[in-house]
Amino acid sequence: MKAIAARRHHRFAPAVLLALALVLTGGLYAALAPSAEGAAAPTTDDVEAGRALFVANCATCHGVNAEGRDGNPTLIGVGAASVDFQVSTGRMPMQVEGPQAAAKPPQFDREEINQLAAYVASLGPGPAIPSAEQVDPDLGDASNGMAIFRTNCAMCHGAIGAGGALSEGKYAPALAGSTPTEIYEAMLTGPQSMPVFNDANITPEEKRDVIAFLEEQKNGSPGGTTLGSIGPVGEGIWIWVVGMGLLIASAVWIGAKSS
Repeated sequence: MKAIAARRHHRFAPAVLLALALVLTGGLYAALAPSAEGAAAPTTDDVEAGRALFVANCATCHGVNAEGRDGNPTLIGVGAASVDFQVSTGRMPMQVEGPQAAAKPPQFDREEINQLAAYVASLGPGPAIPSAEQVDPDLGDASNGMAIFRTNCAMCHGAIGAGGALSEGKYAPALAGSTPTEIYEAMLTGPQSMPVFNDANITPEEKRDVIAFLEEQKNGSPGGTTLGSIGPVGEGIWIWVVGMGLLIASAVWIGAKSS
């Protein structure tokens, strides 16, 4: 026992214990850390290919090293999720200068988009592309997603994500054509006029709930016609214009028949 106690007070004991603790921590992290399902880690070749694509297509506005130039933002630290959203929706590269970048068919295929994302992600830490599990609407709670969406998003995108106008020529786009991954990435990165909803604001589970709610809106209106999907305003217009119009027409017809 005295020999063991002596070793515990050896001058190299703290260093050995620290090394063991670091090895144990790294092993546990590697075993338990979540990974993106179905997404292979980018290779050095992906990063190099992404840099070549960036220099050829993006450097004019964002700088050769993505440092930003002439009022265009730096991309250092924006992460792979931001690149994936902007490029896969065709918003980047921009077609023309304007109040905001409009969605259009993408100019790159999926492999090229992944390479661009890998290159920008290599420049600094930032949000990663979400996994398939994170954006699976079948795992979400649509009723909770409705409450979260109407608290945080409806003032711009409308009650069911139909979109709406903003100031200075900007607008909140309709979300019916957005994929679950695009919706998650938009919440995570806050493109253009949209605020960032990081995991402290809306948790990953709540983001998935929002996706589940928006996916349900694609199934149509269970009550019949959507009336433009603008809520009680549209319903009130239909009641006054159609309902009251029919009542007035009926009253005029009855009066004409009785005279």
